[in-house]
Amino acid sequence: MKMKNVLLSTAAAASSLFAIGATAQAATITVKAGDTVSAIANENNTTISAIEKANQLKNVNLIFVGQQLEVNGTSNTATTQSTTTTTTQSSQTTQSYSAPAAKTQTQAATTTSNYSNNGSDSSAKAWIANKESGGSYSATNGQYIGKYQLSASYLGGDYSAANQERVADSYVSSRYGSWSAAKAHWISNGWY
Repeated sequence: MKMKNVLLSTAAAASSLFAIGATAQAATITVKAGDTVSAIANENNTTISAIEKANQLKNVNLIFVGQQLEVNGTSNTATTQSTTTTTTQSSQTTQSYSAPAAKTQTQAATTTSNYSNNGSDSSAKAWIANKESGGSYSATNGQYIGKYQLSASYLGGDYSAANQERVADSYVSSRYGSWSAAKAHWISNGWY
């Protein structure tokens, strides 16, 4: 009987160590100004899709400075293959990420524009932002300002992220009709 208890205690301790090790592997980053999910994925040797799934992002083009993102996703898969102790660790990890996701959804609702993005337009918009400024709202190049390198005259002195998004959507809508068409123009001409 003592031997059985020792074996069970050893197995429980080993599974706890595995759970701690698996949880420790989950890398979390804090979003900085100018970060994009694409750039974060490249820096951390992962994919946009993996970050989107690990953080339950509704829109991969909408992340916020200070937001915590899990970037490698190994925590959830490694822990589900272990014991009940690991499952408890996994649910605690999930709970720690649910607060930023709720905050993101609330912030997204308050910063939406009149422009409607479908999936392909969203990816085209992110692609253009990456090409123009690396996704940075503070990028400048002569008279061109911000994430979408808009002329300073278009922005009217308001260089806030919300204004840049609104003006960029308006500009693309009136000139090209969609972000996908703007991307096609950019690919053909090197600008949009």
